[in-house]
Amino acid sequence: MAKPLTDQDKRKQISVRGLAGVENVTDLKTNFNRHLHFTLVKDRNVATKRDYYFALANTVRDFLVGRWIRTQQHYYEKDPKRVYYLSLEFYMGRTLQNTMVNLALENACDEATYQLGLDMEELQDIEEDAGLGNGGLGRLAACFLDSMASLGLAAYGYGIRYEFGIFNQKIVDGWQVEEADDWLRYGNPWEKARPEYMRPVHYYGRVEHTAEGVKWVDTQVVLALPYDTPVPGYRNNIVNTMRLWSAKAPCDFNLKDFNVGGYIQAVLDRNLAENISRVLYPNDNFFEGKELRLKQEYFVVAATLQDIIRRFKASKFGSTEFVRLDLSTLPEKVAIQLNDTHPALAIPELMRTLVDIEKLDWDKAWDIVVRTCAYTNHTVLPEALERWPVDLFHNLLPRHLEIIYEINSRHLERIGKLYPGDLDRLRRMSLIEEADGKKINMAHLCIVGSHAVNGVARIHSEIIKATVFKDFYESDPEKFQNKTNGITPRRWLVMCNPGLAEVIAERIGEEYIRDLDQLKTLLEFVDDDTFIRDVAKVKQENKMKFSAYLEEHYKVKINPNSMFDVQVKRIHEYKRQLLNCLHIITLYNRIKKDPKKSWTPRTIMIGGKAAPGYHTAKMIIKLITSIGDIVNNDPVVGDLLKVIYLENYRVTLAEKVIPASDLSEQISTAGTEASGTGNMKFMLNGALTIGTMDGANVEMAEEAGEENLFIFGMRVADVEAMDKIGYDAASYYNRLPELKQAMDQISGGFFSPGQPDLFRDLVNMLMQHDRFKVFADYEAYIQTQDRVSTLYKDPKAWTKMVIHNIAGCGKFSSDRTISQYAREIWGMEPSLEKIAAPDDPR
Repeated sequence: MAKPLTDQDKRKQISVRGLAGVENVTDLKTNFNRHLHFTLVKDRNVATKRDYYFALANTVRDFLVGRWIRTQQHYYEKDPKRVYYLSLEFYMGRTLQNTMVNLALENACDEATYQLGLDMEELQDIEEDAGLGNGGLGRLAACFLDSMASLGLAAYGYGIRYEFGIFNQKIVDGWQVEEADDWLRYGNPWEKARPEYMRPVHYYGRVEHTAEGVKWVDTQVVLALPYDTPVPGYRNNIVNTMRLWSAKAPCDFNLKDFNVGGYIQAVLDRNLAENISRVLYPNDNFFEGKELRLKQEYFVVAATLQDIIRRFKASKFGSTEFVRLDLSTLPEKVAIQLNDTHPALAIPELMRTLVDIEKLDWDKAWDIVVRTCAYTNHTVLPEALERWPVDLFHNLLPRHLEIIYEINSRHLERIGKLYPGDLDRLRRMSLIEEADGKKINMAHLCIVGSHAVNGVARIHSEIIKATVFKDFYESDPEKFQNKTNGITPRRWLVMCNPGLAEVIAERIGEEYIRDLDQLKTLLEFVDDDTFIRDVAKVKQENKMKFSAYLEEHYKVKINPNSMFDVQVKRIHEYKRQLLNCLHIITLYNRIKKDPKKSWTPRTIMIGGKAAPGYHTAKMIIKLITSIGDIVNNDPVVGDLLKVIYLENYRVTLAEKVIPASDLSEQISTAGTEASGTGNMKFMLNGALTIGTMDGANVEMAEEAGEENLFIFGMRVADVEAMDKIGYDAASYYNRLPELKQAMDQISGGFFSPGQPDLFRDLVNMLMQHDRFKVFADYEAYIQTQDRVSTLYKDPKAWTKMVIHNIAGCGKFSSDRTISQYAREIWGMEPSLEKIAAPDDPR
């Protein structure tokens, strides 16, 4: 009998991972040993696993550097329009494997490490995730960077180099416990500090209006130190830059204010300035109006705009002299995309630069700002919208407050002329909200200061025009666009699911990796038994691998032949993990009632982090783990139902669980999830979706055929109708016996025998004030889950539905999304052209 293929053998067969040429492998081994030698020569002669990881990372990085320099030379020679993607979050995950995929080095590195007696997967596991984001918004920024480089756009991601990213989650006695994410502890081989581009950022102080113009004086200065990370495109030799700013106190910080005795304290107080880039705020879809957060938002904006204007003025490679002094052409050479309202201060800061420093008149400056900036909205949840107290602004950024007042005055003057006498409209559209303490509405600032405003899925873009931004849409309809989100197929297929990537490439070639629309040709194979078998086999292998991972890391044994039913995302009431819980309990009760029936075995996995201050979300985690404790230890249920909480869900865990999933849970209340991108990742990796008509689910159903998704529940119109008459949870509780039983078990302490009233708050919320109407969709959800179970019993029909889904994924590539941003917002043209590699003649 032939021995089964190892991962090593399998990878050698995979063309999409690049060729392992002899010269490549020999060069790689030489470079690896050189890097290892320089690591060890310092003070040790025994290498650790981490030494090997750093040697490999530096070896791969060597391939980036020449391309990186050449790309930047190429931009300076061609002087293209540049796009600046401003985001407080970049959720990058690991870099090593993604770099090998995009440079076609994976097979060669695998072979080289193998010949050196090392296991590449083990080395990859040493890398820390760059967890500089909370969820969808930060991961979208990371996918966009990959697509912008792969499409040859002169693009720069600008953000903050947080010393501590999103916390590590531990589950202790069923509760979430947070640990600091010290991701830089061992150093980061992918970044390069650029102290020569350090920039001052000012805070506090006061404003003087003088004959020579306005001056912002007596400020406190913090320095912004940039760190550059290379962003390689997919096999096109282009390497763009992500520049993250770190806060440094100036050398004279606090010293000039002290007598000799205060010297020690003055040095210790440098921490206060440097705290600006210390930690990522861990809230997703929730606004916390803290001064430190406002400092962070201004910090990234002020440093970045200085950089943008320096680069615009110099625009000659290696030159520091300014050759372009007329700022009126800025919008022809610069596009600034604001990822949500977090970098909204770019608008008043660019005005301050143009008016106070460059001495342009207001109208000219304002025209430049609006033509340069564009704003992406990511949520309609009111608690997520940024509204900063005017008092805080007055203290921290006094000049920006004046500028915002002036912007508002001119804006309201225009609206007043358009709608004479409509005072209520002026109140609604003002940038300053007067109700309960004066606040600045940052979304209104973004809309007024941008030439384009977009939502992130068709339904979301329609909702913002009809509701939150209705007044603005009526006065400026041409500003509003839709740009449905996407994901990069490099990380989310080729890298995390090489088996499936190869099965697809065997049928339709490799070009689909840079043109995902080609997946629709897979429909020709939907009845091909060999293809059906190959797709099912890859899924089963991924499930076996993930089962082994769970057993090794979490000591849980699961049945790899059960349906893997997965909901991984941030824990939030609107995402309705509680609806999933009610299904688990219902299924449990049914099995207990009739254990001999031929049930479809399920392993239900739920994962995600709760914001540390979000009490309800933390209680939801405790409920899930408590249900698991009862279900998993009930001998009557056995292998028919298992409930697993996936601890510390992050990019690297997503890359493991998504390829192994059968069913993807996308069950938010219609009208609340702006887009979702996890939904797209599951679809591309051969899972079927159970979901509401919300966010991008609507377009997924359109692309794959609604009959190929398990769509259930209220539509947006139904939710709106219910809001008019009022949602009555008790009526569902009284009408549906299985719902009543499940709720009584939660409230009666069945899942918390030691503390019968542990879940009192959750029960009270569901019964009395559930904004997200969990019970209203319960019946339809349970019925649809029954249909899922039935189909899963017919593996061939299930896999054919999977193929329809994969074939419908083309639209959901971030390459498509970015091409639309480029052409329709930034005025740039994407290109699939390869530039010369550093070792090619130019």
